[in-house]
Amino acid sequence: MSTVSSSASSPTSPTLPLATRADSLVGSVIDSSTSLLASYTHDIVKFGMGAPAPDMLPSSEFARIAKSVFSPESFTYGETQGEPVLIDALLKYLEDTSQIPEEHFGQRERLVITSGGMQGLDLGFKLFVSPGDLVFCESPTYTNGSATAMSYEAEVVEVPVDHEGMQVDALEGLVAQAGRSPAVIYTIPTFQNPAGVTMSLERRKELLEFAHRHNSVILEDNPYGTLRFSGESIPTLSQLSPNDPLIFGVRTFSKFVAPGLRIGWIDVDPEIRGLAINAKQTMDTCTSVPTQHMVAQWLSEGGANDHVDHLRDAYLERKKTMATGLDQLFGDEVRSTDPDGGFFLWVTFEDDSINTENLLPAALDEGVAYIPGPAFSPAGAFTNALRLCFASNAPDRIDEGLQRLRSAVDKHRTPHSRAHH
Repeated sequence: MSTVSSSASSPTSPTLPLATRADSLVGSVIDSSTSLLASYTHDIVKFGMGAPAPDMLPSSEFARIAKSVFSPESFTYGETQGEPVLIDALLKYLEDTSQIPEEHFGQRERLVITSGGMQGLDLGFKLFVSPGDLVFCESPTYTNGSATAMSYEAEVVEVPVDHEGMQVDALEGLVAQAGRSPAVIYTIPTFQNPAGVTMSLERRKELLEFAHRHNSVILEDNPYGTLRFSGESIPTLSQLSPNDPLIFGVRTFSKFVAPGLRIGWIDVDPEIRGLAINAKQTMDTCTSVPTQHMVAQWLSEGGANDHVDHLRDAYLERKKTMATGLDQLFGDEVRSTDPDGGFFLWVTFEDDSINTENLLPAALDEGVAYIPGPAFSPAGAFTNALRLCFASNAPDRIDEGLQRLRSAVDKHRTPHSRAHH
């Protein structure tokens, strides 16, 4: 195989002919934090990554199941749409726990197994976003989602979030301002990441009406919906509008089983399932077959029900511990969301001179990690906010982490900000 080098004719290195979309590949501050923490050798309380604590993983059950399900057949290629045994077990679990509308019962053709929730988001944006299209997303939001939209050269427009979720009444004004409708509306309506808030029933209905008025696809990202530990349950968008072709549902096992499994699923209109399968075949051919078999067996044994009940009890205690600790250590210096489920508290310093990106090195030195607010805004807003994950640590570690955060803030605070407190 011959190669051609430009160095013979020019002393300068060649310029790589990158695709135009390369400038839109912004990466993830959240995911990069894993590598950042690996560079520190001292003890760090990890409030950053949205992952269950090791003691919340059903690892012993999966170790037992692995011995019974692994066979030579488990280590070959599988069907792109997912192993039939997993699709059947998942559908039964969703039906038994009323996580899908009755109109979807028995509809295997709605489901495609994905390599984590992120692949579901990628499939959704790949199918519905053309270069230059508008995508509305919440602000703050899970920027791995908005970054995926940007990787398909979308123009992302941020929609404010308050205690009732996305401010849907702002959408028409944003359409008028842009002079066009969004191709996709990206939302995490239940226990939103990072704010923890849940979109109200009234706003969900208004969002559906807006989507149908403008023929916009709603990409409903729902990784935390099973983890409600208080308050009244609110129907998903799919439950409010069954068999709606404009709803593209993305789910994952990462938050209520284990993120390392890298298994999720999409729940979509059967008419586009074939396209989704075609798109997935260009990515990975199929999701890990051995892992699918393990999850299918775990679901079939009924392990999910007791496990999720345990998670809800534990996460409620951990959320209360974190909320109480913030109140005791920071008082009126901060305001925080108060979620009824999920993983996160969104904490905002009243003193807007506190920049949480600048604070982070001091926090890591003190032994506590979080994700700064600007990581959740494509425009880099929320400089005085941060996300804390309460799911990742036992109560005593949460208390220790908050003490370290208090110490970091005290050491970092400028003379100007001290004058305010």
